[in-house]
Amino acid sequence: MKTIAFRNTVGSIVLLGLFFVMSSPAWAAESNEALAKAAQNPVANLISVPFQDNINFNVGPLEKTQNVLNIQPVIPVSLGPDWNLITRTILPIISQPAFFPGEGRTNGIGDTQFTAFLSPASTRGLIWGAGPIVQLPTHNDEVLGNDRWGLGPSVVALYIGRRWVYGALANNLWSVSSSRSDPSYNKFLLQPFLNYNFADGLYLTSAPIITADWKADSDERWTVPLGGGVGKIVRFGKLPVNFQTQVFRNIEKPEYGPNWTWRLQAQLLFPK
Repeated sequence: MKTIAFRNTVGSIVLLGLFFVMSSPAWAAESNEALAKAAQNPVANLISVPFQDNINFNVGPLEKTQNVLNIQPVIPVSLGPDWNLITRTILPIISQPAFFPGEGRTNGIGDTQFTAFLSPASTRGLIWGAGPIVQLPTHNDEVLGNDRWGLGPSVVALYIGRRWVYGALANNLWSVSSSRSDPSYNKFLLQPFLNYNFADGLYLTSAPIITADWKADSDERWTVPLGGGVGKIVRFGKLPVNFQTQVFRNIEKPEYGPNWTWRLQAQLLFPK
């Protein structure tokens, strides 16, 4: 039932966005370069639906491949002429490999994360946003998540120049509810991002996701990727889509963490 409801929700988001595209003449007015910069801004006043697929290689003691598809609708809400509330939801679909011989692969939905950034409406100078992040135990299999709810702060800061867009997003999640089976958690995430934009929506990008599990032993705590890739705005009729691919090598990782990650993304853009 969770899977059916999840698919219906995703379908509704995409259909609603396509309706906005077909009914608004503003789509054709935005240049590809401007759309690329907006897509690189986590607190842009821009409705978008990224489908981000992360293929993680050599996961677990059997060194199998893990796949995590994150569907991340971003919906801004105007709070007047000076402020916006930028909401971002991350809905993961996970294909988890076996960790022991004889086990099967586990497929399903992981835990959902919801962030609400309060951000100034101005896009000049230093752009920032801050607000809470909440983790909801929406997993449909115990292998794919934790039964405890999570809560913590999230912040983002960036600068948009003529060619460069750079900044960082960070959050920390603490478990805030009890569970008879799952342990408490305290997890940190830092995502620096660096983009160089060419004409017509082509750009170079690097956005590694650095994580720390504060409850793990010191030698099992950090995952630190290094890498990057390329992106391009492509239009399908009136619908602009931000395509992107990046490859990362984990220079620091837990024993059973992935060695490499290949990230593929298609982001539907719905400017206001």
